[in-house]
Amino acid sequence: MHFRNPFELLIAVILSAQCTDKQVNKTTAGLFEKYKTPQDFAVLSQQQLADEIKGCGLYRNKSLHIIKTCKILSERYGGRVPDNLVDLEALPGVGRKTANVVLNLAFGKPTFPVDTHVYRVARRLGLSFGNTPRRVERDLTDLIPEAERGIWHHRLIHFGRSCCTARNPICIDCVVAQYCPKAKKQTQTLSKEN
Repeated sequence: MHFRNPFELLIAVILSAQCTDKQVNKTTAGLFEKYKTPQDFAVLSQQQLADEIKGCGLYRNKSLHIIKTCKILSERYGGRVPDNLVDLEALPGVGRKTANVVLNLAFGKPTFPVDTHVYRVARRLGLSFGNTPRRVERDLTDLIPEAERGIWHHRLIHFGRSCCTARNPICIDCVVAQYCPKAKKQTQTLSKEN
């Protein structure tokens, strides 16, 4: 996602729920030219903002969350994005994953955001056996050195989108198939069929 500061990143990540990065970038390109600060967003009506972000899906809820979040940022934080998990998670529309993305990318904190791709890939590869995103996050932060968490977050997302997909993983072309329990099962099934 394209962003120039922590505030733009926060808005972009809120918009990214159930939406592609490409669509978020398309939407925010014009949005951030018109509205540059939390104060600019805070005075919009829900319908005004909803019309601006329609392409992102779930736009009614997202517009409401963004406006409420921007009011809080303006009133409590002087227009700045907080740089800690507790304050970020208290903002409307901001869950743990969003907060961790902002902390990692905007503030350089050694967090490990867990989205659906990271959750799936980490469990498939046996990097975690946690049954919640929070447990997977804990396992990955124990496993991956602080300085490498940001890059590994992006690597697992890319791998989950390109090869280790939810419905039809491409185990035959996977570079880590020899370590993956799912790929081993799939290979055994294919060899029995032949």
